[in-house]
Amino acid sequence: MSKKRLSVVVTRRLPDAVETRLSELFDVTLRTDDVPMTRAELAEAVKSADVLVPTITDTVDAALIGQAGEQLKLIANYGAGVDNIDVATARQRGILVSNTPGALTEDTADMTMALILAVTRRMPEGMSLMQKGDWTGWAPTALLGGRISGRRLGILGMGRIGQAVATRARAFGMQIHYHNRRRLHAETERSFDATYWESLDQMVARMDVISINCPHTPSTFHLMNARRLKLMKPDAVIVNTSRGEVIDENALTRMLRAGEIKGAGLDVYERGTDINPRLRELDNVVLLPHMGSATLEGRIEMGEKVIINIKTFDDGHRPPDQVVPSML
Repeated sequence: MSKKRLSVVVTRRLPDAVETRLSELFDVTLRTDDVPMTRAELAEAVKSADVLVPTITDTVDAALIGQAGEQLKLIANYGAGVDNIDVATARQRGILVSNTPGALTEDTADMTMALILAVTRRMPEGMSLMQKGDWTGWAPTALLGGRISGRRLGILGMGRIGQAVATRARAFGMQIHYHNRRRLHAETERSFDATYWESLDQMVARMDVISINCPHTPSTFHLMNARRLKLMKPDAVIVNTSRGEVIDENALTRMLRAGEIKGAGLDVYERGTDINPRLRELDNVVLLPHMGSATLEGRIEMGEKVIINIKTFDDGHRPPDQVVPSML
C-alpha cells in the first residue's frame, strides 16, 4: 500500500517548473493569483497542511503558529532569510523550519554591483534626460559621476553574498573592507585582500561605498542608525540589497536631502512597500522594487531547494537546509 502523500500549501505563485514538480510529488495546493495570502488564509493553511511553503511576504509569527494543527511538521520557507518566521516558537511546537541558502547569492551580488555603478555614475539621471527628451548633446562637465576603481568598499556582513560582492568589486579595482560578526579565516581574508574592522563605526567613517549584506535580526535592526550614518563621508554612497530594517530609512532620507550623504541605492525598505515619499523625490537615490534576486534561474533554484527539503523530510530525514534558533 502506497504511503499517503504530504499535504503542501504554497502561499505564492512560483515558477511553472517548480509548481509542476511539487504537484508531481505531493498533494499540493497552489495559488491562482500572485498576491499574498490574507491572515485568515494563512491560518486555514496551517490548520490543514502537513507542510507550509511561505515567502518573505508571509508573517509566520507565534500567534499564527499557535493556530497550527498537529499535522503541521515543516515550514519550508521559499527564501534565504527567515525573519518572517518565529523559528523558536515553531521548534517548541515540534515544527521544523527550512530555507533556501545560497540560491540567491550570485544574483544579489550582481544587483549590488549594479546599484553601486548606477549611483556613483548617476545612471538614473541620465536615463531621465533621455526619456524626457531633454538631452542636448555631450558636454565635458555634464553628469559627472565618480570612478569606483581604487575606492574603498565597506561590506557590512561578509557571508555568502558579501563575499560574492567582494569578488565582483575586486574585479572593478575596489579596495575591500568588511565588518562581520566573526572575522573570516586568514586564508579567506587574504583571497579578497580584505581589511577587517572590528569597529563598525571606524569602518563606516573611512569608506567611499557601504554595502549592506547582513540579515535582519534584533541585533542588526537600525544597525545603520542616524548616529552611524552621520559618520559617513559626505561624498560616500550606501547600497542595500539585504533587509530594509538594517537602515534607519527616515534618517537616511533626511541626510540625503541635506547632502550629508552623496547617494544611495536601495532594493529593500524598512516598511516593505510603504516607502518614505520624500525618498522617491531625490535624484541621488536609485530605488528598485526588491528585485535583487529576481532571475528565473535563481527562483527555480530556490524552488528546487524547497522540494529537496520537503522530500528529505518526507523520507524521514533531517532537511538539509533546516534552520535552528542558534543559527540566527
